[in-house]
Amino acid sequence: MPLGIRIGRVIQVAAIVVLTIGMALATGAAVRAEGPALSDARIGLHDGQTRFVLEFTQSVPYKIFTLAEPDRIVIDLPSVDWRGPKSGQAGGRGLISGYRHGLFKPGITRVVIDLAAPASVAKHFVLGAGGGAGPRVVVDLAPAARTIQSAEPEESASWAAYAAELSRTSPTETAAAPPTDSSKRIIVIDPGHGGVDPGAIGASGIYEKKVVLSFAQTLKRVLESTGRYDVVMTRDRDIFIPLRDRYQVAHSVNAGLFLSIHADSHNSSNLRGLSVYTLSDKASDREAEDLAKKENLSDVLAGTDLTGYEADVTSILISLAQQSVKQSSALFAETLVDEMKNSVQLLRNPHRFAGFAVLKSPNVPSVLIELGYLSNRSDEANLLSDAQREKMATSMVRAIDLYFDRKETLERS
Repeated sequence: MPLGIRIGRVIQVAAIVVLTIGMALATGAAVRAEGPALSDARIGLHDGQTRFVLEFTQSVPYKIFTLAEPDRIVIDLPSVDWRGPKSGQAGGRGLISGYRHGLFKPGITRVVIDLAAPASVAKHFVLGAGGGAGPRVVVDLAPAARTIQSAEPEESASWAAYAAELSRTSPTETAAAPPTDSSKRIIVIDPGHGGVDPGAIGASGIYEKKVVLSFAQTLKRVLESTGRYDVVMTRDRDIFIPLRDRYQVAHSVNAGLFLSIHADSHNSSNLRGLSVYTLSDKASDREAEDLAKKENLSDVLAGTDLTGYEADVTSILISLAQQSVKQSSALFAETLVDEMKNSVQLLRNPHRFAGFAVLKSPNVPSVLIELGYLSNRSDEANLLSDAQREKMATSMVRAIDLYFDRKETLERS
Protein backbone atom coordinates (compact mmCIF):
# COMPACT_ATOMS: atom_id res chain seq x y z
CA MET A 1 0.00 0.00 0.00
CA PRO A 2 1.42 3.50 -0.86
CA LEU A 3 2.69 5.37 2.18
CA GLY A 4 0.36 8.32 1.57
CA ILE A 5 -2.74 6.13 1.77
CA ARG A 6 -1.43 4.40 4.89
CA ILE A 7 -0.82 7.77 6.59
CA GLY A 8 -4.31 8.95 5.65
CA ARG A 9 -5.89 5.87 7.18
CA VAL A 10 -3.85 6.22 10.33
CA ILE A 11 -4.95 9.85 10.65
CA GLN A 12 -8.59 8.75 10.31
CA VAL A 13 -8.39 6.76 13.52
CA ALA A 14 -7.66 9.88 15.55
CA ALA A 15 -11.23 11.12 15.10
CA ILE A 16 -12.54 7.89 16.62
CA VAL A 17 -9.99 7.14 19.27
CA VAL A 18 -9.89 10.71 20.61
CA LEU A 19 -13.47 10.30 21.81
CA THR A 20 -12.63 7.16 23.73
CA ILE A 21 -8.98 6.84 24.67
CA GLY A 22 -7.88 10.45 25.02
CA MET A 23 -5.91 11.59 28.03
CA ALA A 24 -8.51 11.83 30.81
CA LEU A 25 -5.96 12.70 33.47
CA ALA A 26 -4.79 15.68 31.47
CA THR A 27 -8.39 16.72 30.94
CA GLY A 28 -9.16 16.50 34.62
CA ALA A 29 -6.12 18.59 35.48
CA ALA A 30 -7.15 21.26 33.03
CA VAL A 31 -10.70 21.46 34.37
CA ARG A 32 -9.64 21.62 38.03
CA ALA A 33 -6.40 21.75 39.92
CA GLU A 34 -7.41 19.04 42.34
CA GLY A 35 -10.24 16.67 41.46
CA PRO A 36 -13.04 15.65 43.83
CA ALA A 37 -13.23 12.25 45.50
CA LEU A 38 -16.32 10.17 46.18
CA SER A 39 -16.21 9.13 49.83
CA ASP A 40 -19.37 7.01 50.00
CA ALA A 41 -22.36 5.70 48.04
CA ARG A 42 -25.41 4.39 49.84
CA ILE A 43 -29.04 3.33 49.34
CA GLY A 44 -31.90 3.94 51.75
CA LEU A 45 -35.70 3.72 51.92
CA HIS A 46 -37.59 6.96 52.57
CA ASP A 47 -41.38 7.49 52.55
CA GLY A 48 -42.02 4.64 50.12
CA GLN A 49 -39.25 5.77 47.81
CA THR A 50 -35.71 4.53 47.28
CA ARG A 51 -33.01 7.10 47.96
CA PHE A 52 -29.57 6.92 46.33
CA VAL A 53 -26.89 9.13 47.83
CA LEU A 54 -23.42 9.94 46.53
CA GLU A 55 -21.17 11.75 49.02
CA PHE A 56 -18.09 13.72 47.94
CA THR A 57 -15.17 15.61 49.40
CA GLN A 58 -16.27 18.71 47.47
CA SER A 59 -19.31 19.81 45.50
CA VAL A 60 -19.66 18.41 41.97
CA PRO A 61 -21.96 19.08 39.02
CA TYR A 62 -23.96 16.18 37.61
CA LYS A 63 -26.27 15.08 34.81
CA ILE A 64 -29.00 12.43 35.23
CA PHE A 65 -31.20 10.52 32.79
CA THR A 66 -33.27 7.33 32.53
CA LEU A 67 -32.93 4.43 30.08
CA ALA A 68 -35.51 1.70 29.50
CA GLU A 69 -35.39 -1.96 28.42
CA PRO A 70 -33.38 -2.69 30.49
CA ASP A 71 -34.39 -0.10 33.05
CA ARG A 72 -31.51 2.03 34.35
CA ILE A 73 -30.78 5.41 35.90
CA VAL A 74 -27.55 7.03 34.71
CA ILE A 75 -25.65 9.74 36.58
CA ASP A 76 -22.70 11.48 34.91
CA LEU A 77 -20.13 13.26 37.08
CA PRO A 78 -16.73 14.85 36.59
CA SER A 79 -13.81 12.41 36.90
CA VAL A 80 -13.69 11.45 40.57
CA ASP A 81 -11.43 9.39 42.77
CA TRP A 82 -13.91 6.67 43.75
CA ARG A 83 -13.43 5.59 47.37
CA GLY A 84 -16.87 4.05 47.81
CA PRO A 85 -18.08 0.48 47.13
CA LYS A 86 -16.47 -1.18 44.10
CA SER A 87 -18.42 -2.04 40.95
CA GLY A 88 -19.91 -5.50 41.21
CA GLN A 89 -19.70 -5.49 45.01
CA ALA A 90 -22.41 -2.92 45.74
CA GLY A 91 -25.69 -4.56 46.76
CA GLY A 92 -29.18 -3.30 46.03
CA ARG A 93 -32.20 -2.28 48.05
CA GLY A 94 -35.76 -1.23 47.28
CA LEU A 95 -36.08 -0.22 43.62
CA ILE A 96 -32.33 -0.60 43.04
CA SER A 97 -30.88 -4.04 42.27
CA GLY A 98 -27.30 -2.77 42.06
CA TYR A 99 -25.03 -0.19 40.49
CA ARG A 100 -21.60 0.20 38.91
CA HIS A 101 -19.26 3.05 38.09
CA GLY A 102 -16.21 3.88 36.00
CA LEU A 103 -14.61 6.24 33.50
CA PHE A 104 -17.07 6.61 30.63
CA LYS A 105 -15.03 9.01 28.53
CA PRO A 106 -12.32 11.58 29.24
CA GLY A 107 -13.43 13.78 32.13
CA ILE A 108 -16.65 11.86 32.85
CA THR A 109 -17.26 9.28 35.58
CA ARG A 110 -20.54 7.44 34.99
CA VAL A 111 -22.70 5.72 37.60
CA VAL A 112 -25.26 3.24 36.21
CA ILE A 113 -28.07 2.16 38.54
CA ASP A 114 -29.89 -1.06 37.62
CA LEU A 115 -33.57 -0.97 38.58
CA ALA A 116 -35.22 -3.94 40.29
CA ALA A 117 -38.67 -2.67 39.15
CA PRO A 118 -40.00 0.15 36.96
CA ALA A 119 -39.32 3.53 38.52
CA SER A 120 -39.14 7.24 37.88
CA VAL A 121 -36.88 9.95 39.27
CA ALA A 122 -39.16 11.68 41.78
CA LYS A 123 -36.55 14.34 42.54
CA HIS A 124 -32.83 14.96 42.63
CA PHE A 125 -30.96 17.62 44.53
CA VAL A 126 -27.71 18.61 46.23
CA LEU A 127 -27.08 18.75 49.97
CA GLY A 128 -24.22 20.83 51.26
CA ALA A 129 -21.64 19.57 53.72
CA GLY A 130 -22.85 19.30 57.30
CA GLY A 131 -23.49 16.94 60.19
CA GLY A 132 -20.21 15.17 59.62
CA ALA A 133 -21.01 14.47 55.95
CA GLY A 134 -19.56 16.01 52.81
CA PRO A 135 -21.53 17.49 49.89
CA ARG A 136 -24.05 14.99 48.53
CA VAL A 137 -25.99 14.29 45.34
CA VAL A 138 -29.35 12.77 46.27
CA VAL A 139 -31.69 10.92 43.88
CA ASP A 140 -35.15 9.76 45.04
CA LEU A 141 -36.79 7.00 42.97
CA ALA A 142 -40.53 6.29 43.04
CA PRO A 143 -42.38 3.18 41.82
CA ALA A 144 -43.91 3.52 38.34
CA ALA A 145 -46.07 1.49 35.98
CA ARG A 146 -43.16 1.48 33.57
CA THR A 147 -39.81 3.19 33.23
CA ILE A 148 -39.92 6.08 30.76
CA GLN A 149 -36.72 6.82 28.88
CA SER A 150 -35.62 10.42 29.28
CA ALA A 151 -36.17 12.67 26.27
CA GLU A 152 -33.46 14.98 27.61
CA PRO A 153 -31.09 14.66 30.58
CA GLU A 154 -31.67 16.78 33.67
CA GLU A 155 -28.66 18.70 34.95
CA SER A 156 -27.47 20.45 38.06
CA ALA A 157 -27.03 24.20 37.79
CA SER A 158 -23.27 23.93 37.29
CA TRP A 159 -23.18 21.07 34.77
CA ALA A 160 -23.40 23.24 31.65
CA ALA A 161 -20.34 25.26 32.69
CA TYR A 162 -18.38 22.06 33.43
CA ALA A 163 -19.37 20.48 30.10
CA ALA A 164 -18.34 23.61 28.21
CA GLU A 165 -14.96 23.70 29.95
CA LEU A 166 -14.47 19.98 29.36
CA SER A 167 -15.19 20.43 25.65
CA ARG A 168 -12.74 23.34 25.45
CA THR A 169 -9.91 21.51 27.21
CA SER A 170 -10.44 18.00 25.80
CA PRO A 171 -7.27 16.50 24.30
CA THR A 172 -6.93 16.81 20.55
CA GLU A 173 -4.29 14.15 19.99
CA THR A 174 -4.17 10.41 20.55
CA ALA A 175 -1.30 8.20 21.58
CA ALA A 176 -2.82 5.20 19.82
CA ALA A 177 -1.87 5.87 16.20
CA PRO A 178 0.81 3.44 14.94
CA PRO A 179 3.98 4.38 13.05
CA THR A 180 3.60 4.73 9.31
CA ASP A 181 6.07 2.06 8.22
CA SER A 182 4.17 0.53 5.30
CA SER A 183 6.28 -2.63 5.40
CA LYS A 184 4.69 -3.76 8.69
CA ARG A 185 1.37 -5.45 9.31
CA ILE A 186 -0.98 -3.62 11.67
CA ILE A 187 -2.55 -5.60 14.52
CA VAL A 188 -5.37 -4.13 16.61
CA ILE A 189 -5.61 -5.49 20.17
CA ASP A 190 -8.91 -4.88 21.93
CA PRO A 191 -8.80 -5.37 25.74
CA GLY A 192 -12.44 -6.12 26.59
CA HIS A 193 -14.68 -4.09 28.89
CA GLY A 194 -13.23 -1.11 30.79
CA GLY A 195 -14.36 1.90 32.77
CA VAL A 196 -17.98 1.61 33.90
CA ASP A 197 -18.10 -1.97 32.53
CA PRO A 198 -15.85 -4.14 34.75
CA GLY A 199 -16.53 -7.45 33.02
CA ALA A 200 -16.22 -10.71 34.95
CA ILE A 201 -15.10 -10.76 38.58
CA GLY A 202 -12.39 -13.25 39.51
CA ALA A 203 -12.18 -15.66 42.43
CA SER A 204 -9.96 -13.14 44.24
CA GLY A 205 -12.21 -10.20 43.37
CA ILE A 206 -10.09 -8.85 40.50
CA TYR A 207 -11.91 -7.41 37.49
CA GLU A 208 -11.68 -8.81 33.97
CA LYS A 209 -11.06 -5.32 32.58
CA LYS A 210 -7.79 -5.10 34.54
CA VAL A 211 -6.60 -8.63 33.72
CA VAL A 212 -7.14 -8.34 29.97
CA LEU A 213 -5.49 -4.91 29.79
CA SER A 214 -2.37 -6.31 31.47
CA PHE A 215 -2.26 -9.20 29.04
CA ALA A 216 -2.87 -6.94 26.04
CA GLN A 217 0.07 -4.75 27.05
CA THR A 218 2.30 -7.83 27.25
CA LEU A 219 1.10 -9.07 23.86
CA LYS A 220 1.71 -5.64 22.30
CA ARG A 221 5.29 -5.57 23.59
CA VAL A 222 6.05 -9.10 22.32
CA LEU A 223 4.49 -8.39 18.92
CA GLU A 224 6.46 -5.18 18.43
CA SER A 225 9.70 -6.88 19.48
CA THR A 226 9.54 -9.03 16.32
CA GLY A 227 9.91 -5.98 14.09
CA ARG A 228 7.10 -7.28 11.85
CA TYR A 229 4.11 -5.50 13.35
CA ASP A 230 2.70 -2.14 14.34
CA VAL A 231 0.16 -2.48 17.16
CA VAL A 232 -2.85 -0.30 17.97
CA MET A 233 -4.84 -0.82 21.19
CA THR A 234 -8.49 0.18 21.39
CA ARG A 235 -7.85 1.22 24.99
CA ASP A 236 -4.61 1.60 26.92
CA ARG A 237 -6.14 2.30 30.33
CA ASP A 238 -9.34 1.84 32.33
CA ILE A 239 -11.93 3.56 30.14
CA PHE A 240 -15.16 2.47 28.43
CA ILE A 241 -15.14 1.97 24.65
CA PRO A 242 -18.44 1.28 22.77
CA LEU A 243 -18.44 -2.02 20.86
CA ARG A 244 -18.86 -0.37 17.46
CA ASP A 245 -15.94 1.98 18.07
CA ARG A 246 -13.69 -0.98 18.89
CA TYR A 247 -13.88 -2.65 15.49
CA GLN A 248 -14.05 0.72 13.74
CA VAL A 249 -10.49 1.35 14.93
CA ALA A 250 -9.39 -1.72 12.95
CA HIS A 251 -11.10 -0.39 9.82
CA SER A 252 -9.50 3.02 10.13
CA VAL A 253 -5.94 1.76 10.29
CA ASN A 254 -6.45 -0.97 7.68
CA ALA A 255 -5.56 -3.66 10.22
CA GLY A 256 -4.53 -7.11 9.14
CA LEU A 257 -5.97 -8.71 12.28
CA PHE A 258 -8.29 -7.74 15.16
CA LEU A 259 -7.86 -9.54 18.50
CA SER A 260 -10.48 -8.98 21.21
CA ILE A 261 -9.10 -10.16 24.55
CA HIS A 262 -11.38 -11.40 27.36
CA ALA A 263 -11.41 -13.64 30.44
CA ASP A 264 -14.70 -15.31 31.38
CA SER A 265 -16.28 -16.47 34.64
CA HIS A 266 -18.58 -19.43 35.28
CA ASN A 267 -20.83 -20.78 38.01
CA SER A 268 -18.58 -23.83 38.19
CA SER A 269 -15.18 -22.98 39.66
CA ASN A 270 -13.79 -26.20 38.12
CA LEU A 271 -14.24 -25.03 34.53
CA ARG A 272 -11.02 -23.70 33.01
CA GLY A 273 -9.18 -23.28 29.72
CA LEU A 274 -8.57 -20.88 26.84
CA SER A 275 -10.98 -20.69 23.91
CA VAL A 276 -11.17 -18.77 20.63
CA TYR A 277 -14.35 -17.48 18.99
CA THR A 278 -15.12 -16.38 15.46
CA LEU A 279 -18.28 -14.74 14.14
CA SER A 280 -21.34 -16.64 12.98
CA ASP A 281 -25.04 -15.83 12.98
CA LYS A 282 -25.55 -19.36 14.32
CA ALA A 283 -23.71 -20.38 17.48
CA SER A 284 -21.62 -23.55 17.61
CA ASP A 285 -23.21 -24.53 20.93
CA ARG A 286 -25.37 -23.19 23.76
CA GLU A 287 -22.35 -22.09 25.81
CA ALA A 288 -21.02 -19.99 22.92
CA GLU A 289 -24.45 -18.46 22.39
CA ASP A 290 -24.79 -17.54 26.07
CA LEU A 291 -21.29 -16.07 26.14
CA ALA A 292 -21.99 -13.92 23.08
CA LYS A 293 -25.19 -12.60 24.67
CA LYS A 294 -23.27 -11.70 27.81
CA GLU A 295 -20.40 -9.99 25.98
CA ASN A 296 -22.82 -8.08 23.76
CA LEU A 297 -24.32 -6.41 26.85
CA SER A 298 -21.22 -4.23 27.27
CA ASP A 299 -22.88 -1.10 25.89
CA VAL A 300 -26.00 -1.76 27.96
CA LEU A 301 -23.95 -2.12 31.13
CA ALA A 302 -22.29 1.23 30.44
CA GLY A 303 -25.62 3.04 30.23
CA THR A 304 -25.44 3.64 26.49
CA ASP A 305 -28.56 4.64 24.57
CA LEU A 306 -28.83 2.00 21.84
CA THR A 307 -31.61 3.70 19.88
CA GLY A 308 -30.99 3.03 16.19
CA TYR A 309 -28.34 0.38 16.91
CA GLU A 310 -30.17 -2.48 15.21
CA ALA A 311 -30.26 -0.71 11.84
CA ASP A 312 -26.51 -0.20 12.04
CA VAL A 313 -25.89 -3.85 12.89
CA THR A 314 -28.13 -4.96 10.03
CA SER A 315 -26.08 -3.02 7.49
CA ILE A 316 -22.91 -4.58 8.86
CA LEU A 317 -24.35 -8.09 8.67
CA ILE A 318 -25.10 -7.52 4.99
CA SER A 319 -21.42 -6.73 4.45
CA LEU A 320 -20.48 -9.97 6.18
CA ALA A 321 -21.35 -11.77 2.95
CA GLN A 322 -17.63 -11.35 2.31
CA GLN A 323 -16.85 -14.97 3.00
CA SER A 324 -13.10 -14.53 2.63
CA VAL A 325 -13.00 -12.50 5.87
CA LYS A 326 -14.83 -15.23 7.75
CA GLN A 327 -12.53 -17.86 6.29
CA SER A 328 -9.44 -15.88 7.26
CA SER A 329 -10.77 -15.46 10.80
CA ALA A 330 -11.40 -19.19 11.07
CA LEU A 331 -7.95 -19.98 9.66
CA PHE A 332 -6.29 -17.78 12.26
CA ALA A 333 -8.43 -19.27 15.05
CA GLU A 334 -7.33 -22.80 14.14
CA THR A 335 -3.69 -21.71 13.91
CA LEU A 336 -3.96 -20.03 17.30
CA VAL A 337 -5.49 -23.10 18.95
CA ASP A 338 -2.66 -25.27 17.60
CA GLU A 339 -0.02 -22.97 19.06
CA MET A 340 -1.71 -22.17 22.38
CA LYS A 341 -2.00 -25.81 23.42
CA ASN A 342 1.74 -25.71 24.05
CA SER A 343 1.50 -22.96 26.66
CA VAL A 344 -1.91 -23.13 28.33
CA GLN A 345 -4.78 -25.51 29.03
CA LEU A 346 -7.53 -25.30 26.41
CA LEU A 347 -11.27 -25.50 26.88
CA ARG A 348 -13.04 -28.48 25.34
CA ASN A 349 -13.65 -27.78 21.61
CA PRO A 350 -11.59 -24.59 21.90
CA HIS A 351 -12.56 -23.03 18.54
CA ARG A 352 -16.18 -21.93 18.78
CA PHE A 353 -18.36 -19.37 17.04
CA ALA A 354 -21.35 -17.14 17.81
CA GLY A 355 -22.75 -13.67 17.12
CA PHE A 356 -20.28 -11.44 18.98
CA ALA A 357 -20.98 -7.77 18.20
CA VAL A 358 -17.32 -6.81 18.55
CA LEU A 359 -16.36 -9.24 15.75
CA LYS A 360 -18.74 -7.74 13.18
CA SER A 361 -16.07 -6.14 11.04
CA PRO A 362 -16.84 -6.57 7.34
CA ASN A 363 -13.25 -6.43 6.15
CA VAL A 364 -10.80 -7.27 8.97
CA PRO A 365 -10.24 -10.90 10.12
CA SER A 366 -11.31 -10.91 13.77
CA VAL A 367 -11.30 -13.28 16.73
CA LEU A 368 -12.36 -13.06 20.35
CA ILE A 369 -9.98 -14.84 22.74
CA GLU A 370 -11.17 -15.93 26.17
CA LEU A 371 -7.86 -16.34 28.01
CA GLY A 372 -9.41 -18.55 30.68
CA TYR A 373 -11.89 -18.46 33.56
CA LEU A 374 -11.29 -15.97 36.34
CA SER A 375 -13.71 -18.01 38.45
CA ASN A 376 -11.12 -20.83 38.40
CA ARG A 377 -8.23 -20.13 40.77
CA SER A 378 -5.65 -21.88 38.56
CA ASP A 379 -6.63 -19.90 35.47
CA GLU A 380 -6.78 -16.70 37.50
CA ALA A 381 -3.34 -17.31 38.99
CA ASN A 382 -1.89 -17.91 35.51
CA LEU A 383 -3.36 -14.68 34.20
CA LEU A 384 -1.93 -12.74 37.14
CA SER A 385 1.54 -14.23 36.60
CA ASP A 386 4.01 -12.14 34.56
CA ALA A 387 5.84 -15.29 33.45
CA GLN A 388 2.69 -17.07 32.30
CA ARG A 389 1.39 -14.01 30.46
CA GLU A 390 4.73 -13.81 28.66
CA LYS A 391 4.53 -17.50 27.73
CA MET A 392 0.98 -17.15 26.41
CA ALA A 393 1.80 -13.98 24.47
CA THR A 394 4.80 -15.66 22.86
CA SER A 395 2.59 -18.53 21.67
CA MET A 396 0.08 -16.05 20.25
CA VAL A 397 2.81 -14.23 18.35
CA ARG A 398 3.99 -17.54 16.84
CA ALA A 399 0.43 -18.14 15.66
CA ILE A 400 0.23 -14.65 14.17
CA ASP A 401 3.57 -15.18 12.39
CA LEU A 402 2.37 -18.49 10.94
CA TYR A 403 -0.94 -16.97 9.85
CA PHE A 404 0.68 -14.12 7.92
CA ASP A 405 3.39 -16.41 6.52
CA ARG A 406 0.66 -18.59 5.02
CA LYS A 407 -1.20 -15.57 3.66
CA GLU A 408 1.95 -14.23 2.05
CA THR A 409 2.66 -17.62 0.48
CA LEU A 410 -0.86 -17.73 -0.98
CA GLU A 411 -0.55 -14.15 -2.25
CA ARG A 412 2.65 -15.04 -4.09
CA SER A 413 1.23 -18.20 -5.66
